Amino acid sequence: MMIEKLSDESPLSLVRGGELRLFFIGVGSAFSKSLFQNNIIITKGRDHLMVDCGTLAPLALSRLGLPLGEIRNYFITHIHLDHTGGLEEVALSTRYGTKKKPRVFIPDYFEDLLWNGSLRGGCAYNERAGGKPLAFADFFDVRRPRWIPDSPRETWEFSVGSIKLKIFRTKHIPDSAAGWEDSYPSFGLVVDDRVLFSGDTRFDPEMVRDYGGGPEIETIFHDCQLFTGGVHASLEEIGALPAKTKKKTLLMHYQENWKDAEASARNAGFAGFAQRNTFYVFP
Repeated sequence: MMIEKLSDESPLSLVRGGELRLFFIGVGSAFSKSLFQNNIIITKGRDHLMVDCGTLAPLALSRLGLPLGEIRNYFITHIHLDHTGGLEEVALSTRYGTKKKPRVFIPDYFEDLLWNGSLRGGCAYNERAGGKPLAFADFFDVRRPRWIPDSPRETWEFSVGSIKLKIFRTKHIPDSAAGWEDSYPSFGLVVDDRVLFSGDTRFDPEMVRDYGGGPEIETIFHDCQLFTGGVHASLEEIGALPAKTKKKTLLMHYQENWKDAEASARNAGFAGFAQRNTFYVFP
């Protein structure tokens, strides 16, 4: 893996070489301001996928010089505001501005939750189609991932051009859930069988083992909060992961005071903290 910082003078482009690239437009937790929110854009050649679109994502992209309407492909990991809060702007600006539906890759039951639990109030009632309020498919080109049977947990796959994605359920909310089975839908990703992106998750060593434990996984980006408790894995908890796993793990979705924990993370054996406005490149 190589690391490239986006120059302050260079606008963010969705086409930047043929290598697999993960670009963090933000790395922060839900209420972070200076770090923005933990949303990424995956690119490879002329193909791209935006993973999550939080409340601050349209602002972050504007500051990076990338018009929101240029993003054509989305995957949403779950319905918290730091992952969906900007998606209403995407829906409205594309329907009434660019007139081009962006593609959203989404399992059918999660579409119902995302629409009815997050987007419907601001989108459905602006006009009527056939005498009825608008629906999710009026705003987005809906694409269904393919189910992968005999997986350790619910798992699907899809491709965006040359980018291969595998998505799987994570153990995130509520804090009382014993495992991913009784958690509300939330997802992590494996990208091109090379990178594990945990999404939001509580401490779940079985997930890391099953989806990030193989030698083909070069880098892991793992959810990490700087205190223990609640619905995110803590630095203390994931410190229990095997040394060889921590060596290839970069921490993300953290709080504004992350520098206070930088030395502790390094001493625990982690590769460090992922940084915003940065490309992680896999030649």
